[in-house]
Amino acid sequence: MPASRDRAAWRDIFTFRAPPRADLEVWLGIGAFVFVLVVWTLTTGLGIVQPQFLPSPLAVVSAWIRLIEDADYLTHIWISIARVWAAFLISAVMAIPLGVLMSSYRGIGAVSEPLIDFVRYLPVPALVPLTLIWLGIGESSKIALLWIGTFFQLVLLIADDARRVPKEFIETGRTLGAGDVALMKDVLLRAMLPNMVDSLRITLGWCWTYLLVAEIVASNSGIGYELWTARRYGKTPEVFSGILTIGLIGLISDQVIRFLHRRAFRYLG
Repeated sequence: MPASRDRAAWRDIFTFRAPPRADLEVWLGIGAFVFVLVVWTLTTGLGIVQPQFLPSPLAVVSAWIRLIEDADYLTHIWISIARVWAAFLISAVMAIPLGVLMSSYRGIGAVSEPLIDFVRYLPVPALVPLTLIWLGIGESSKIALLWIGTFFQLVLLIADDARRVPKEFIETGRTLGAGDVALMKDVLLRAMLPNMVDSLRITLGWCWTYLLVAEIVASNSGIGYELWTARRYGKTPEVFSGILTIGLIGLISDQVIRFLHRRAFRYLG
């Protein structure tokens, strides 16, 4: 009986809109990583790709351990984390109120949304020369590049989250005598909070993707700087190690936010 129940559970997890099964989903996620690792090992072990282009997983892990044991590399990691979170928090503090206002007042949306859409489609690397001219080569230019890549995406997601709040919630608040500020603070923000946390989680990942752009320009610190330096000297395992570091930090932060989201919004099921 337990074996047949397990087979049914594995079958149901691939059914359209099946209920969540956290235990099985964890094993599927681990299996995906193991599959990629096996293919990677076979590809390098059989000599299909030369080591200078694709080093073996063992070589990458060895290089990563050597880097982690270096106190300077840990300092670079913390510098990159600080830059990403500084830019992300500044983006969130600016995007949340603006996104709520854009969804609440058509005039504000009509004025700001076309400009935000325009900037959103500009490639961040193309703005590097301007940030260097305006802000110099200090920390402000690096955080500004991360902010540009995050804020203009996030504010539109926040505005969409606010627009998805059912109109009945607003009408009920009006009936009870709530003013505009109370509606935005006590009705709109509370109703959109679960979706807003998801939007913040997604844009945090985007912020990390712009780290390399921010740290290869007139920089002497950070994971991106170390990764770019390793590329310059042809140290492919160290390049993969830098990518591995960013991926692990991103995966851990994403899973932590997912866990907190599930704990905070249990009523969503």
